[in-house]
Amino acid sequence: MAAISVQNLFKIFGKNPEKAFPLIEAGKSKDEILDETGNTIGINDASFEIKEKEMFVIMGLSGSGKSTVLRCLNRLIEPTKGTIKIGDENITEVSKDRLLELRRKRMSMVFQNFGLFPHRTVANNVEYGLEIGGMPKEERRKKAYEALEKVGLKGYEEQKPSELSGGMQQRVGLARALANDPEILLMDEAFSALDPLIRADMQDELLELQAEVNKTVVFITHDLDEALKIGDRIAIMKDGYVVQVGTPEEILTNPADDYVKAFVQNVDRTKVITAQAIMRKAPTIQIPKDGPSVAIRKMEKVGVSTTYVVDENRRLRGVVTIDDAIKLKEDGKKDLEEILMTDIESASPQTPINQLLPKAIEAKYPIAIIDDEKNLKGIVDRATILAELNENGNNAASDQDEPKSTDQ
Repeated sequence: MAAISVQNLFKIFGKNPEKAFPLIEAGKSKDEILDETGNTIGINDASFEIKEKEMFVIMGLSGSGKSTVLRCLNRLIEPTKGTIKIGDENITEVSKDRLLELRRKRMSMVFQNFGLFPHRTVANNVEYGLEIGGMPKEERRKKAYEALEKVGLKGYEEQKPSELSGGMQQRVGLARALANDPEILLMDEAFSALDPLIRADMQDELLELQAEVNKTVVFITHDLDEALKIGDRIAIMKDGYVVQVGTPEEILTNPADDYVKAFVQNVDRTKVITAQAIMRKAPTIQIPKDGPSVAIRKMEKVGVSTTYVVDENRRLRGVVTIDDAIKLKEDGKKDLEEILMTDIESASPQTPINQLLPKAIEAKYPIAIIDDEKNLKGIVDRATILAELNENGNNAASDQDEPKSTDQ
C-alpha cells in the first residue's frame, strides 16, 4: 500500500470554480481560464503515489502548483475535487477533528520561514505541538530533547532562536516536526531561505537523518539540483499539471517532453547517472565448484584475461587471471583460492559516475558493482566511464554553442 495516494486532484482558486471545469476539458490554458472565468488553476488533475519511507520531491517553477499540492495533502488548502489517501484513509472525507488528529500524529510540516517563537527556548519551540496536544510536561520535554539530538542540536536546548544561525533555526523546525514521531514529513521549500553552503549541508544532513528515521518525506523545491540530490523520485509540475514522475536518472535520461528536457539540459549528468545505468554483465566462475580448467575455458570463450569469482550466493570473492589459472592447472592444483586476488575496486549500484572515475584510474581491473550483501551485480570499466564523461562534456558544449536570442 502507498503511504500517500493522490488521484485526479484539482484545486481551483476563485468564486466559481465549477465554471473552470468545462474549459479544462476543452483544453484551455491556465491563462485563458483566468481571463474567461476569473478562476486560477492551482492543481490540474494531478495523480501520483508516494511509497512508504520514500523521499518524494515535487518541483517546478513559481506558480506550477507544487506548494498547493503539499498543502492539500494535509488540507491546509481544501481540494476542489479529487481524492487524497493517507494509507487507506481518504482524508478529503474526514471530519475536522479527525483531520486535526492526523496532523498531530501522522503528518508534520516543516516551513521555509522556520516559524519559530522568538520568546520561547529551542526546546520550548520543539515541544509546542506536543504541548497543544496535551502531552505531560516531562514526556514532551524528553521527546523535544531527543528530537534536537537527532538533528545535531544537543546542547542548544535552552537557547533562544535568535542565538542560532539560519541553518540551526531550520534544524529546530525539523526537530519540531520529528518530535511527535510522524509517519510523514511535509517540507515546503524548507532550505530555500538558506545561503548555498548551509543549504548544501542541510541537504546532506537530511539524507543522513532519513537513513536513521526512515520517514515518508514529501519535499517541495524549485531547484533541480536539490531535487536530484535528495529525491528517490521526482514529480515535475507545470501550470498545475504533473508533467513527469520518475527517478532522477529516469528524468535525466528520458525526459517526458520539451519542458522537462529544457529543465535538465544543463545538469551535470555524471553526478546523477549511476553505476547501475552503465554497468555490464561480469564474466564469473563459482567457488568451490569451479577450478582452473573452467576458469580458463570461460575466459577464452568470452575473450578476456580476467574473470570474477563468486561463491554459491553470488557474493564477490575476488578475481583470477588466465595466466594464474594456467599455471595452477600445470601444477596439478584445483583450488582457485590459491590464486584469488581480493584487492579489487568496488562500488555500489547507486554510485554516481563522477565518483567512479578516481577508482577506475587506480583499478587494475574493471570496478565490481556490488550491493549491500556483496552480491556481484555487474562491472564498469574505465572506457565506459570516460565515454559517459565525454558525452556529458559534449552535451554541455552543445548547449553553450546554441545561438542566444537578442530579444530583451
